[in-house]
Amino acid sequence: MLEATKNRETSVNRRRLLYLLGWGFIGAFLTTVFGATIRFFFPRTIFEPPTRYKIGYPFQYTSGVSERFKKQFRIWIVREVDRLYVIDAKCTHLGCTPNWLAAEGKFKCPCHGSGFTPDGLNIEGPAPRPLERFKATLDENGQIIVDAGIRFRGERGEWDKPGAFLKV
Repeated sequence: MLEATKNRETSVNRRRLLYLLGWGFIGAFLTTVFGATIRFFFPRTIFEPPTRYKIGYPFQYTSGVSERFKKQFRIWIVREVDRLYVIDAKCTHLGCTPNWLAAEGKFKCPCHGSGFTPDGLNIEGPAPRPLERFKATLDENGQIIVDAGIRFRGERGEWDKPGAFLKV
């Protein structure tokens, strides 16, 4: 009789364990379904910096290369006698940020030695193509607006298109 009671206690414990495990799996399943349903109503969004921004007035830039926004927007502003353009400060080889060497009059990439003229042409190193330019326009107040979402590539002959430079 004592053994029958002992077997009965273990079977009850086993039964209780299976009962709890079953409800545990059902609970986990319902939590997953409920969580996925709630997550559906809150879509994932990516907050990126704006692609359009103001960089000042044309008269604020003298002839040559300005590195004023190199850290903030990763761009250079190049002013020539009759025009101004905005260059993406990203090497076309592996994406490093080149340095402006004023003494040599060129951009030089520290990663693999690619060199670029002030207007962005690749003249040395492994860079396969010239630097890209961003669209530059003037707003109603005369400030320069850069649109980094619109790029102009030199090897495609896009540097002469409207927006690739500003006449000043």
